[in-house]
This record gives sequence, structure tokens and C-alpha cells, in this order.
Amino acid sequence: MFAFSRTYKLPFKYAIPTYTKQYLKNKNIYQRFIKFFKRYIFIVIKGQKNLETFSILPRHHKILWINFSASSLGDSLMDLSSRVMLIDKNVDLFTNKKNKYIYQDDDIFNNVFSQINEMQNIKYDLVILDSYSTRSIKIKFLIAPKSPYVGMFGYFNGPEVNRILFSFHQMNNLLGNNLHEGEINKVAKNFITISKSDKLIVNDIVTENYIAIALGGEWAYKTYTKWDEVIEQIIVQNQGLGIVLIGSDNAIQQSLQIIKKFSEHNFLNFVARLTFNQTIEVIRQSKLLLCCDGGLLHGATAVNANTLALLARLTPEMLLTKNTSAFSLYGNNNVNTISVNDILSKYHEAFNLFHSRPQDE
Repeated sequence: MFAFSRTYKLPFKYAIPTYTKQYLKNKNIYQRFIKFFKRYIFIVIKGQKNLETFSILPRHHKILWINFSASSLGDSLMDLSSRVMLIDKNVDLFTNKKNKYIYQDDDIFNNVFSQINEMQNIKYDLVILDSYSTRSIKIKFLIAPKSPYVGMFGYFNGPEVNRILFSFHQMNNLLGNNLHEGEINKVAKNFITISKSDKLIVNDIVTENYIAIALGGEWAYKTYTKWDEVIEQIIVQNQGLGIVLIGSDNAIQQSLQIIKKFSEHNFLNFVARLTFNQTIEVIRQSKLLLCCDGGLLHGATAVNANTLALLARLTPEMLLTKNTSAFSLYGNNNVNTISVNDILSKYHEAFNLFHSRPQDE
């Protein structure tokens, strides 16, 4: 009824890593249906049901992409990664205030908005909706009530998926399946544009030979608490290697504790001092990034940075794609189950492989 199966069936023909079976087993079908039904009825009430389409056509030149459901930086980067397939279109983005600044200098998005009152009298041939949540539908109704729309996730809701592969496969589906499975998987990766001004700022503050370590985290299960023990061994083994600390406000305390503990070592502490894009440029110029799952990991993969990532709950297959320069360690339900010795072993493996490799410009 009402295509309820769209909430858990992939909207494209190729398979990607997903936890759909686990989700359907653990989530009550009644709760799932009620959520779907509320969204369906809201679409009908707002007069949007007959405007849904399932293709991006040549006549759809001016496009608005509404990406509001993914509040985290990492999810936003993954969900919008396939925008590179729209390079021949005129695409604007509407997103939340926090994520807006990531895309201000984007090579694909012409304009980036976070306020509806900024968008008066702009006409769009098509709207791309991240999902059919009532919030996204409401925004679409207020900005472009008569424009047709396509969905990325659409009604699909709940099961964890590899969001990068989902984005690319669904975009390929909407564009007419011009690429086969292998071609999509080969090109699927995160994407970010770093402005010339941000590159110049970072050039002036970093050294030539350093690794970056991302501290802190939004969630405890993917916030590593023993970086100081890792750093201690790295310093012993290579005293000439620079170490740059990066992260957001939730990493301030940990960074100060590390600097105090190793007061004789000359750290560069950029925690909560740079913009997200500037921090990604710091990562790009580093020999190696050590981090947990989060926005900085996905930003690092967007610039092909050499990375060692600590993951939990979501496996590497769920978070990364084949064409990223990333080593990973998996800690099941918590990254803190990963031992310092295992990190150091994988660090040396990654560093020895990457350190002499020329970095992308």
C-alpha cells in the first residue's frame, strides 16, 4: 500500500553495502509504517504527490538540491558526493547553516542558501530532495511549490547504507543508468573544494614533514581516549616528525592535556582554530592523518589524503569506497577496544606505504 516497500528497498538496480536485514529484523513494522504514512499524507496535503518524477532530464537545467536531513558534516559530504555527476547543470544548494560554509567555494554548486528568504523569485526546473521527511517537503513547498522533484533517499528510511555509494548509484539511476556498476564504484568518492585563499592560509602555518591527529568526537563510541599513548610511541620512534592536532570544540580539553603531557615536543595545535575547509587542507598536506569516523575522515577522503581511521559499529565497507587512500581498524561497538599496539602497527604500515607517495594538488 502506497509503495511502503520504498522505505527499505534500494531505489536503484545495483547492490551496495547495507544493514537492511538487521534493521528490518529489529524495527517494528507498525512503527515503520506509521512514519512512512505520515510522510505520504504530508506530501499529499502539500499538493506535491503528482510532482514526483524519477528522472533528471536534459531539460532540467536549473536545479535546486535540498540537503537538510543530514545534519552532520560527514553525512552531508557523503550524501552530496554525487553532485560531480551534475557538472553540466546549473545547481544551487539549500542546507543548514552549519554545513553551508563547506560548500561556499564549491566547483559544482553555484549558490548555497540556508535561509528561505534568500531565495525569493528564483525558478527551478527541478528540485532534488535528500529525503521525503516532512521538513524537506515543507522547505521544497515554500521555495518551489510547483516544480517537479526527485528523491535521493526518498521514502527510504532507517537502514544504514554506504552513503557515498548510495548517492552515486541513485544519481546514476536518476540520470538514466548511463554507467554500469563497475564504473560507478570506480568513481564514487567524497568531494570538496578548497579555495585558493584557504590553501594560502594553511601554507603559511604548517611545516613540510608532519602527521595530523584528529582529537575529540561527537559520540563517545567513536572518540578515542588513548591518543596520548599513541603519540608517546610515535615521538620516541621519530622525534623529528611534526605532529599537528586538529578537531573541533569537543577536542579542546584533550588537546591541552596532550600538550601539557608532552611539553618538550613542539606541537602545532589547530583544534577549534581553523574552519572545516582549512582543516581539510592541513590534512591534505600531511604525511598521514590518524582519526576516528567523523567529518574530518570524510573530508580527508575527499582530498585523497593518506588516512588511518578507527571505526566502530559501521565497518569500512559501510563508510569508505575502493578508491580512497585509507587504512582502517575496526573496534566493533567502540573504537576504544582498539589497542594502542594495533594502532601503532597499522600506523607504521600506512606511513611506510604512503610517506613517499606524491600528494594530489
